[in-house]
Amino acid sequence: MPVTHPDYSNLNFTEMAAAIGLKEKHMPMLIGSFLEEAKPLLSKMSEAIAVQDYATIQSTAHSIKGSAGNLRFSELQEMARELELAAANAESSFDFTIYFDALNRAISTIQA
Repeated sequence: MPVTHPDYSNLNFTEMAAAIGLKEKHMPMLIGSFLEEAKPLLSKMSEAIAVQDYATIQSTAHSIKGSAGNLRFSELQEMARELELAAANAESSFDFTIYFDALNRAISTIQA
């Protein structure tokens, strides 16, 4: 998958809630939790990328992938999956920084 630049600044809580089978009123809390959990994971991933710690990249990408998938952030999920797979295979030629930057930028567009 090529790097994408999704913008989640205009989330429709009604549609999101319907897609995952919850009430709309729960969406801000769930998204807030996602954002709260993503911050330390992104920090940890950034540090891991700097030292090519593939195990940490893989585990943090896996966590983000799961949470993004649960909330139907499909482009985030797919980018995290790419990071996870590349790290699992210790692909030194993979541009982890570009994917990380796109993932980080996309998450920064999310408003709870």
